[in-house]
Amino acid sequence: MTGIVAAVVLTAGLVAEATRGQIIAGSAADVLASVSIDSRTIAKGALFVALKGERVDGHAYIADAVKHGAGGFLVSERTDADGAAVVLVKDTLIALQALGREIRRRSGAKVVAITGSAGKTTTKELLADILAGQFNVFRNRGNLNNHIGLPLSLTELARGPEIAVVELGMNHAGEIRTLVALAEPDIRVWTNVGDAHIGHFGSRDLVADAKAEVLESATTDSVAVVNADDPLIIRHAGTFPGRVITFGFDAAAMIRARDVRDRGFDGTSAQIETPAGSWMLHLKLPGRVHLMNALAATAVAIECGVRPESIAGRLAEARPVLRRGSEVISTSGARVIDDSYNASPAAMQAMLAALATTPTIGRRVAILGEMLELGSAAWILHEACGRAAAQSGVDVLVAIGGQAADGFVAGAKAAGFSDAQLHRFADSASAAAPVVSIVKAGDVVLVKGSRGTRTDIVADALQAGGTR
Repeated sequence: MTGIVAAVVLTAGLVAEATRGQIIAGSAADVLASVSIDSRTIAKGALFVALKGERVDGHAYIADAVKHGAGGFLVSERTDADGAAVVLVKDTLIALQALGREIRRRSGAKVVAITGSAGKTTTKELLADILAGQFNVFRNRGNLNNHIGLPLSLTELARGPEIAVVELGMNHAGEIRTLVALAEPDIRVWTNVGDAHIGHFGSRDLVADAKAEVLESATTDSVAVVNADDPLIIRHAGTFPGRVITFGFDAAAMIRARDVRDRGFDGTSAQIETPAGSWMLHLKLPGRVHLMNALAATAVAIECGVRPESIAGRLAEARPVLRRGSEVISTSGARVIDDSYNASPAAMQAMLAALATTPTIGRRVAILGEMLELGSAAWILHEACGRAAAQSGVDVLVAIGGQAADGFVAGAKAAGFSDAQLHRFADSASAAAPVVSIVKAGDVVLVKGSRGTRTDIVADALQAGGTR
């Protein structure tokens, strides 16, 4: 169920009003097609926002944006834009955020905001796919989930979607609070609390405190969709002023999965119980972790009035997002699960558990890249993942990265691994060619690591043909 929505005509006058800026060239009536911060890909007639960063100043690319047909400019320095509309402000980042928030308000779209230590993007994609069967839906692209990407995404609500599904990312306290103030979500989804970015916080409790900012500035009309199986989330949800919907495996969860059959990378089946009815779900996404993402998406879809049969059908068609559990075939004929986009300790252990339950005629191979931003807990968390790999039936472990990745090796050895089962590389570039020769036909291979470790290089080296 949604309210009244409308397309928003983006004009120089609206930009000036929203940003408290001054039109120094062009007319308030000048219509702008969209908003961009990249002069290389800007659409004809779009507003170019000249952001100033630590290394790059967008004002240096105004001439390039003019050449590509920009229709207007949002700047903090007086500039000549060849007759296009120009709005002058004190700070272009603050102005972009104000513009995104204003368009969000004028659009009338229902906004669903998703955060959590893991699963944000998959939950966003699952939910958007379900809702698209009944509504005009917007989702923010890729990882446009920070203080720049989110307001840029919100400007796209000018096109008039009924529902916007956005993810909120963070690695420091206060960042989610800023994003919530911009998105003003009607429905807030909190998937889990893990050890991602724990190096910036010091403890999981403090990570939870930062993620709990997603519940702030809510009203009695707001809805929170939260993980019933995570006690840290449930503790924070108790103070939420609006309605709380829980999901999980816990018997008390409002949206619950029971009789789970986990086939690892071959998918998961479960009986789904909801206030709107129950049904058998067959999910092709790997492991219980993705079943939890599907439960979160189901909870929001039911809140939005989507019928159970539509939810079940859409989820049954879901496939992993690229590099988030997508499957490729190696040059040797091995089955490779490319989960190289990013990694946290909880997510890595969840994917190792999925590897353990995947039927195979060959070996189980785990190619694990160093997980970053774990601070003083890095060694012990890597060691725990190494132990988990050994205990989950992995036959070969490839550890990639800096000193913390030695923890993978230490943990695996402590759990009984031999030297012959272990391979160690300082970086993904040096691992790529040897790994191709290590992997054999019939193997099931997991590739996972933090984005900065670039395990995608190894996944690409293994790949022969496209994803499936």
